[in-house]
Amino acid sequence: MYALIFSKISQLSSQQVSSTGIGLFRIFYGLVCLQEIIFLFYFNHLIFDPIPFIDVEFPTITFFLCLWGAVATCIIIGYRYQLAVTCNYLLWIVFVNFTAMQRDFDGGFDLFMTGAGFFLLFMPGDRTFSIDNLRYKLSTPFLHYNTYSKPTVSALTYYLPVWVCLGFLYIDSDIHKIFAQHWRNGLGAWLPSTQPYYVSALDMSFFLNNEPLQKILGYTIMIFQATFIFFFSTRRLRVLFLLIGIGLHLGITLSLNIYPFGLAMLAFYPLLVPFAWWRRLSGILTAQQPVLIIFYDRQCPLCNRTVLTLNHFDIFKRLDFKNAQDYAANCPALASIEKQMLLTDLYAVNLNNKVYSGLDTYIQICLKMGYLFPVGLILRLPGIYQLASAKYRAIADTRTRITCTAECAPALPLKNNSLYTAWFEHYSTIKPKTFARRLSKVAVALLILQLNCSIHYGLFYRLKIDLYQHPITAVIAKGSSALLMVSRIFLGIAPHALYLHDHFSGYDRILAITYTDKQGNEQWLPFVNQQGRLLAPNWGRVQSMWANIAVTPTIDDQRVRKFIMKVTAFWGDKIGLDLNNAEFQIKLKNINAPNDWVYDQLHKNMASQWVTVGTVQWTAKVIAYNLPYNLNAK
Repeated sequence: MYALIFSKISQLSSQQVSSTGIGLFRIFYGLVCLQEIIFLFYFNHLIFDPIPFIDVEFPTITFFLCLWGAVATCIIIGYRYQLAVTCNYLLWIVFVNFTAMQRDFDGGFDLFMTGAGFFLLFMPGDRTFSIDNLRYKLSTPFLHYNTYSKPTVSALTYYLPVWVCLGFLYIDSDIHKIFAQHWRNGLGAWLPSTQPYYVSALDMSFFLNNEPLQKILGYTIMIFQATFIFFFSTRRLRVLFLLIGIGLHLGITLSLNIYPFGLAMLAFYPLLVPFAWWRRLSGILTAQQPVLIIFYDRQCPLCNRTVLTLNHFDIFKRLDFKNAQDYAANCPALASIEKQMLLTDLYAVNLNNKVYSGLDTYIQICLKMGYLFPVGLILRLPGIYQLASAKYRAIADTRTRITCTAECAPALPLKNNSLYTAWFEHYSTIKPKTFARRLSKVAVALLILQLNCSIHYGLFYRLKIDLYQHPITAVIAKGSSALLMVSRIFLGIAPHALYLHDHFSGYDRILAITYTDKQGNEQWLPFVNQQGRLLAPNWGRVQSMWANIAVTPTIDDQRVRKFIMKVTAFWGDKIGLDLNNAEFQIKLKNINAPNDWVYDQLHKNMASQWVTVGTVQWTAKVIAYNLPYNLNAK
């Protein structure tokens, strides 16, 4: 095994490929982080307060969430990349392990995001689509923009994160699925999609009511997860795994209300796109010839930086930049413009030889770039045009020029301090065999950590083998648990036993909450609706709190009271109820979670009738429960 890993790492570390996929992975990961931070900000009182809006335990939580949001934004745009991903990694660890997110509001993908964040520490995510790459260019403004070649990275930076973060997760999850009857029946995707608590607003009954299709889908998922880690890197099978994986996780995102999990998994799939596809896509999107030529003053530092910036954001390559001193004389459209005037502004010439200058040049640049077309239209608006023109003139007329000959020595470029540059590129170039050998040991260590998790919980726990009956095996079990705790916290390596038989077996009752308005009428709280669906935005980790912790096959009275209190206090404040005197009704209805396929099971569960099983009264912001009904009664 070690020899195989060593050989593969040696081969991939020397293979240079486009960095496009890495850049897109960084952007998508950052977007998933940012949307989750916005979600936490909206629900911060529900998640972090012992009693929402009444007993506020973390008054500074919003500040740290805003700080985290700024970090996620830096990751998206690629600014101060190494610092941003380091802070993000630490924030995931702190929030997941030291707040209520860990116990009561598990998002189902927190550990996955932690593991992905760990690998981002060592990935060259700043090479493409990043502000850091632009900062590097701007540090040497007198170098022509064509001097900078397209960045490349080691192919290992694509394969290693996929192997660990996706491959380990898939095969561990598949081990647990083998022990679940509904998965063995081919209904692993069907059963959650028939439960009102788990479905999104999209009605997928057309697919759910097709038994052969559901079984094909269920078995496809199991085969896909079992074989992914072994064959995803095979050239002939890579596209197959790419398309199946995108389809499966897109289906989760659209059909279930655990969309953050689906989005987080999808963020990894740019790393599976064949490298040749990026080259072909670039050829398709890139203009065959520039549609606008911009003339600038080569001896002006501000002009050079402007050109470098414009070229950096010209992703479709529709612009071309010429040195006014060298090219203007050969351009008939500029023949009537004196040289001195030519050096005071940016001039542009389109394909029809129409000349633009000053602010009009920037408007044309925005229009021709394509994705900045709305900005160009806004700059044309009366009032905005005059203000922008005045600002442009103030900058252009006060800029400084320097005397710089062809031998002018450029300043030293910014030093890239990323861990990828220091540890991977530098070290692998100097001592390639030593680098491959040490990285192989790291890969083996990660494999051992995953095997420890999968064997401990995927086999011994599922087979009900009690390791604590013998002193020797008890010591091994304790060591395994301690090792698992470390790998879980820092690497996100944990059991992935989601939606299995031990979750749905006996899941035959669900709860909802209504309230009495000022007119004495009963209204549904914007939480669970009449069908039993959790309404947006109560998805993701809020859905996990209610559907996986509060309401379970065996409902714990103390636990469900706690979450009824939190939900009524939070949404009561949100909809303007006075918790000095407010009454809520607790509704219950029966559903069914069969292991065998049943036609139209989703609508049958939704059509089941609600009964009132108790009330909750808030008086002077103190809650009182009246729940005489035995919620565990079958």
